[in-house]
Amino acid sequence: MALTLREMRLNCDKARQRMNEARDEHWAFGAFNLDDEATLKAVLQAARVKQAPVLVEVSQGEVDDIGLDVVRDMVDNLKRQYGVEVYINLDHSPSVEAAKLGIEAGFEFIHIDVSQANHNASDDDIISATKKVVNYAKLTGALVESEPHYFGGSSNLHNETIDYDEIKKTFSSPDHAKYFVESTGIDTFAAAIGNLHGKYPVPKILDLELLKSIRQTIDCAISLHGGSDTPGHYFRDAVLIGVSKVNINSDMRYAYRTTLEKTLMENKDEYSVAKLITKFIIPVVQSVVESKIDDLNSVGKAKP
Repeated sequence: MALTLREMRLNCDKARQRMNEARDEHWAFGAFNLDDEATLKAVLQAARVKQAPVLVEVSQGEVDDIGLDVVRDMVDNLKRQYGVEVYINLDHSPSVEAAKLGIEAGFEFIHIDVSQANHNASDDDIISATKKVVNYAKLTGALVESEPHYFGGSSNLHNETIDYDEIKKTFSSPDHAKYFVESTGIDTFAAAIGNLHGKYPVPKILDLELLKSIRQTIDCAISLHGGSDTPGHYFRDAVLIGVSKVNINSDMRYAYRTTLEKTLMENKDEYSVAKLITKFIIPVVQSVVESKIDDLNSVGKAKP
């Protein structure tokens, strides 16, 4: 059932308040990608076990596959069933128009990222698009997130090593972060400090000193994308510095796929794949989510 505008605004007000509390209390929301009902159940079961607030998120690919309204309904239905605190993030929305649809669907968090569609988008292009979304988000009070450049990597398993000399060229700078935040009016700044989308042969290395400088320079919330394959101590330090949201996707997808492949091979006489997913895959993905919740210091912080 579609939410009323009043319900959307109440949800967004609470999400905004909780993001402020996360920063003040030094914990962060895990933002976990939703590929299907199974991954949603894994995330919400982890949230219930850990009594932790969480975000579930969909990018344009999931939106095309599932639909904004279906995502909203699925989350609301299971939210009531599990009794958890959960919000929805539209992740890496590639256009102003797509972001507006997420706002209208009642998503509490909107990440506008026109550089996904155009990796060479200019500062002016990104700022202009972001300002339009910030203005439109006043309809519901949704929190808007953005960054001033393209984020590297992808949600897949990467075989190449990380070239940090190249990656450092796209690191956020405190001065430019301040300019971008002030120019757009965003609620959350997606910082680039060594975080990359996807899983790689070597663990990621985050520049926490740079993160401290960015935190001291801007007033809005800070998020970290590309949280998979990142040693947990970085997250534990990042929340102390003041990160309020960390995105996790590839670690979940890897656990899902590898466990499913193994399960299918070991259960060749079972043709109800849904049963196998419920019995074997959901618990494994749930375990991944629980481990991230531990690192983000959000255990016991839920307010359903």
